[in-house]
Amino acid sequence: MNEQELRRLLTVSVEDVLPSQPAAAGWERARRTRRTRRAVAVVALAVVLVGGGTVAAVRPPADPAPVPPVGPTVTPTVDPSHAGPVQKPPAELTFPPDPLARLGDPATVPLSERPVQRALALFQPVDEENHPNGAIRVLGNDGVVRSLDVVTLAPTRDASGNEAAALKPGVLSPDGRSAAFAQTKELVMIDLTTAAVRRIPLDGYLEQVVWAHDRVLVGGDDRTYAVDRVTGTASTFDGSTWELIAPDPSAGREAPLIEMYGEGTSLNLRTRTAREGELRSEQPVNASALPSPYQVNEFYGRGWLHGERLARAAWITSSEINGAEGAAVLDARTGAVLHLLDLGRDRAKGCCEVLGWDNRGAVLLRLEPAALARWNPETGEISGIIGDLRGVIALAA
Repeated sequence: MNEQELRRLLTVSVEDVLPSQPAAAGWERARRTRRTRRAVAVVALAVVLVGGGTVAAVRPPADPAPVPPVGPTVTPTVDPSHAGPVQKPPAELTFPPDPLARLGDPATVPLSERPVQRALALFQPVDEENHPNGAIRVLGNDGVVRSLDVVTLAPTRDASGNEAAALKPGVLSPDGRSAAFAQTKELVMIDLTTAAVRRIPLDGYLEQVVWAHDRVLVGGDDRTYAVDRVTGTASTFDGSTWELIAPDPSAGREAPLIEMYGEGTSLNLRTRTAREGELRSEQPVNASALPSPYQVNEFYGRGWLHGERLARAAWITSSEINGAEGAAVLDARTGAVLHLLDLGRDRAKGCCEVLGWDNRGAVLLRLEPAALARWNPETGEISGIIGDLRGVIALAA
């Protein structure tokens, strides 16, 4: 190859891509041009070395970096710390150490001899027919289990004569210092730090208790009372203790109260003023975020508020059956179902009542046959607290 032919090749190699070409053709032309330049450089170097000439290789200007196409496809990343809307418990629970595990121990001292500084939980064993079968136990924050010996409680009754244990989820105050028990025609309040008992006369069959900041709401099928926890004075309240959600203890005393009621497509949230119980707003429960065919059919048991999240046990429609056991977490502001725990079809009806939240945002609930478990709805993690404890449990919220 002579010098003239080499110059012609170098001239071709530095031609620009014409701007009138389509983008795809332009990129292909640029690719071919870069390949040609590399080939020419190799040939030029060979000529210089073979001919012993002193021709200096002319290096073409570097190509700019290609501009990425507009509107690239972004692959979403999955946050492993956030679980999906429907979750299921593991086949077998693990049981890491937990202060509440002492609740299964027998009582070693009566409350009258050794009051608590703060109670973590109350527990009463029941027999095969769910009748009370032994004294109520009081687990203190010191790990000691006491027997509640300062009062004898009768089962609650309704107008039809149906009975239930006086100990129910919700009777223990959020601070763990007091307990309140509904009884026929009275409310029994116990200061667990002194073992003092106070009886407040009220009319009617009373069954359910809800601690609402500085008051205790107690009622049955046809009436609800609001009792000042300091003075004991009582007034009527326009709301049902069967449907009231236990408020967040960290909320102010004027924070509105929430009721959940209805079934099927008529499930609703209703807010009332804290003091008078006047209706403020009402909105439907929205389960549109759940994958088909999941739905919430009906809620049962006590519901619990934690910040803007609300947790309650429910009967649900699952991928297997209509009427499965479950637990739901909702946005208390909008009524949207955020998380649903599918507990399956092989459990007793009403098995798995929600008992409250812990201070880390996990839901505490019963898992039949007799387990107490902790469910983190944000991660889907479920662990056991107590593996075999048949009876009624009330936790400090």
